[in-house]
Amino acid sequence: MPEPSEAPAVPPPPPGPPGATVATETPPAPSPPGPRARRSVTARATLAGAVVSLLLVAAIVLGSRLLRDFDSALLPYAVATVFLAFGVAYRYTVWVSAPGARRLFRKGFGSFFSADNFRRAPTALPRMIATYLGFQKFLGARSRARWIAHQLIFWGCILAALITFPLTWGWFTFTSDSGSGPGYEMRIWGFKVLGFNALNIVGWLMFHGLDIAAVLVIPGACYFLWRRMKDRGAITGQRFAYDLLPLICLIVVSVTGLLLTFSSIFLHGGGYEFLAILHMVSVVFTLIYIPFGKFFHIVQRPAAVGMQLFKYTARQDEQVFACKRCGEPIDTTPYVENLRGTMQDLKLDYNAFVEYCPRCKRVLRGNAYLSHVKKGFK
Repeated sequence: MPEPSEAPAVPPPPPGPPGATVATETPPAPSPPGPRARRSVTARATLAGAVVSLLLVAAIVLGSRLLRDFDSALLPYAVATVFLAFGVAYRYTVWVSAPGARRLFRKGFGSFFSADNFRRAPTALPRMIATYLGFQKFLGARSRARWIAHQLIFWGCILAALITFPLTWGWFTFTSDSGSGPGYEMRIWGFKVLGFNALNIVGWLMFHGLDIAAVLVIPGACYFLWRRMKDRGAITGQRFAYDLLPLICLIVVSVTGLLLTFSSIFLHGGGYEFLAILHMVSVVFTLIYIPFGKFFHIVQRPAAVGMQLFKYTARQDEQVFACKRCGEPIDTTPYVENLRGTMQDLKLDYNAFVEYCPRCKRVLRGNAYLSHVKKGFK
C-alpha cells in the first residue's frame, strides 16, 4: 500500500517520554455564537414568525370572505395552524442562520430555481421531486418495510392536510342545495367547484377523506412504533419526546378521528362530544409540536432536493472530485468545495480531509496513530 502523499491536516503532537500516555491533539471546537449573535438570530426568527403568522391570519380572513365561510367550531384548529406557521418560520430562520445550513440553503435553492439547470436538464427537477420527495426511493434501499410504512404515513398526512387546512380556514365549504341533501356543492373562496350526490361514491369519498387518511397513517405509525420497541439499533439512540411522541400523536389523532365516524354512524352520536374534544386536543398539540420535533424534517426536505439537484447538474458536467491519495471519485467538485467552505465557516481546522475518500481518511488516521502515538509506548 503506498504511503500517503500528504500528512493529515492537523498534525499530532510529538511523542512524549517512554511509558507516557500520549493523546492526539483534537482540532479546536467551533466557538459558540456570542450573546449578541444569538440575540440577533432570535430577533430575526421572531420577526419572521410574526410576519408569517400575520400573513396567514390575513389569508384566513380574506379566503373565508371576511369570515362569512369560517366555522367558529373549528376556531381551535385555526389558531393552532397560526401557531404552527409561527413555529415553522421561527425554527426555519434559526436553522438557516447556522453556517452549514445557510450554505446548504443557498446552494440548494439556487439550483432549485436556476434557469440554466432547467435548460440543461428540464426533467431533472420534476423527477427528483417525485422520487425524492414523493416516493422517497432512498428509503427503499434501506428496507422495503420501512419504505412502505413511510409511504403510508406520508400520503395519509398529505391527504389529511389538503382537507383539514382549507376546511379549517374557511377556504372551501360544503353546502346542501336542498337543506338536507343528498345534493351538495363544494365551494372554494365562495365559487362553486363541483356538485355531487352524498349517496354515491364521489360523495362518500368527499365526506370520508379524513377516515381514509387515518386508515393509511395508523398501520405506518404502528410499524415504526413497534420497530422502536424491538429493534436494537433504534432503541439505542431513541428519545421519547423526539422519536416516540410523534408516532403516538399520529396514532391518537387517527384513532380518535375514526371513532368520531364510528360514533356518528353506529352509536347515533353517543360519546361524540367527548371524542370531539379529545380529537381536537390531540390535533392542536400535534400541530404545535411539529416545528419543534422530528416532524420538522418535512419542512427541511425541499432544501435537500435542491442539494441533490446541485450534485446532479455537476455530474452532468463531469465535475467529479477524485481522492488525492488513491484517485477514487469522492463526489462532485462543487459539492466538495461547498463542504470545505462549510468547515471553514465553522472554523474547523481539518477541512483538507474533504479531499480524501473515507477509506483513505481511515488510513491516514491509522498511520498518524502508529507514527506519533503508539511509538510513545514501550
